[in-house]
Amino acid sequence: MDRPLVITEDHELLDDLLRVAAAAGAELDVAHVPAHARPYWNRAPLVVVGGDVADALAATGPPSRPRVFLATHTSEDPDTWRKCVAVGAQGVLELPAAERQLVDEFADAVEPPARPGSVVCVAGGRGGAGASVLAGSLALAASRQRVRTLLVDADPLGGGLDLLLGQEESDGARWSDLVAREGRVSYTALQAALPSLAGLTLLSYDRGQADPIPAEAMRSVLEAGRRGFDLVVVDLPRHLDQAAVEALGRAVTTLLVVTADVRGVLAAAQVLAGLRGHTGEVRAVVRSGVLNDDVVATSLGIPRGGSLPDQPRLAATLDRGDVPPLGRRTSLGRFCAAFLHELFGPDA
Repeated sequence: MDRPLVITEDHELLDDLLRVAAAAGAELDVAHVPAHARPYWNRAPLVVVGGDVADALAATGPPSRPRVFLATHTSEDPDTWRKCVAVGAQGVLELPAAERQLVDEFADAVEPPARPGSVVCVAGGRGGAGASVLAGSLALAASRQRVRTLLVDADPLGGGLDLLLGQEESDGARWSDLVAREGRVSYTALQAALPSLAGLTLLSYDRGQADPIPAEAMRSVLEAGRRGFDLVVVDLPRHLDQAAVEALGRAVTTLLVVTADVRGVLAAAQVLAGLRGHTGEVRAVVRSGVLNDDVVATSLGIPRGGSLPDQPRLAATLDRGDVPPLGRRTSLGRFCAAFLHELFGPDA
């Protein structure tokens, strides 16, 4: 793949551009004089021209092309926009104020375009309903069907999805390593940094105190996930925080796991009231109980997303550190297969 091109003799400006490119996971071709830029001008996915060489570049008459920017440290220079027009740039990037925009431009230039992945949120109608088990099972089932999947633990008090999947000792980044991130995150760097299990990429919490996830960090992770994965599954807390709201706003659907008893339905109704203000579609996934599945969904006023009969020996399997059984004869396996077929079609 061709690399973005930078044209400048200003060493201070070049240092800043190299640093910003590194943050985007991009490598650059650098031309210190306009003549050296000619072989790269048409091939580069993005061109950044330093204000110091703009007039010299314009004098060479470079052919018109898209995605050219003029970069400068000089604020309020009345000559800046003249130079911008002279080199055919589409805009001026004044550093350091425009660094975040430039990170996005570099990242767009080096990351191949892809259809945005689908975000699916899972929430429990009450404690112990099995939302985390369903989230982990859905992500694991998708990865086994070669759907590129990211599983995100957004419940700071949930005990950790890495533990649920027997990956608590796996090397890789956790939320504590990412909470300070803002702006764009390279999905290739994210995937490389996180633990993985049989093709499933996992972002969970460290053991010990789990601080809330800043909304900006969740936004960066989810946007990277949507660019680099086909499916992003988010395990939500029942008490919504800013990070959960970020996830709900991107979800194509949210699965609310409800136990089929009176207390379970009443508790789920309270959780549902919080979900409805932040997402478009919520479906009830009904755990077997004394109430009929359709009665549960009708009482909540939402569509039924499926049923989950009790799965024998599931708790014992998880306590041993084994992953949830997802064969066609298991209730979890049947649910996940049906849901993925609906979401992705026969290719899943």
